[in-house]
Amino acid sequence: MNNIMKLEALLRVGATLLLLTAALLVRFDTQTSLIFTSFSRTASFKDLKALYVLVFIDIAVAGYNLVQLVLRFLLSSHLKQDIKKGSYYKHLAWLSFLFDQAVVYLVFATHTASLTASLFAVTGEHHLFWMKLCNKFNRFCTQIGGAILCGYVAFLLMAIVTFLSAYGLLRHYSPKRFLLLK
Repeated sequence: MNNIMKLEALLRVGATLLLLTAALLVRFDTQTSLIFTSFSRTASFKDLKALYVLVFIDIAVAGYNLVQLVLRFLLSSHLKQDIKKGSYYKHLAWLSFLFDQAVVYLVFATHTASLTASLFAVTGEHHLFWMKLCNKFNRFCTQIGGAILCGYVAFLLMAIVTFLSAYGLLRHYSPKRFLLLK
């Protein structure tokens, strides 16, 4: 069990660092470009509402992972002593599993919405008269793409954490008790 807790902690740290990297890349990414001879335009994360939401969701999920790391560290010493008191840890395992599931889906949805909105900046939409913005703001679009990639890698790490969380939950249930066999 100790190796599983170490793996979970390592995955949570990796996901937290990637989420913070994505949030910082999006938040501090600005580029000013000269559109006409006297008109300049600055692109920032506030131009797309999906990127604005992405910053806050990534920071919140990184904070959640840090809280989970602290709780795991504090409970690891008690886990060895109070392993017989399964009901308390069973409730914590349920909460951890449910929150991990919600957070993984939230990160995936947020980054997918940001990717979809960003694709309009790359390709434009002729029928709606939206021009391609990435022709004028190359560096901005590249950094946003890198941030979205970091977010998807963090999503994959957190999906693995969810599998470990499910294992931590299901180990509290005996197959004999579950099937009512004696």
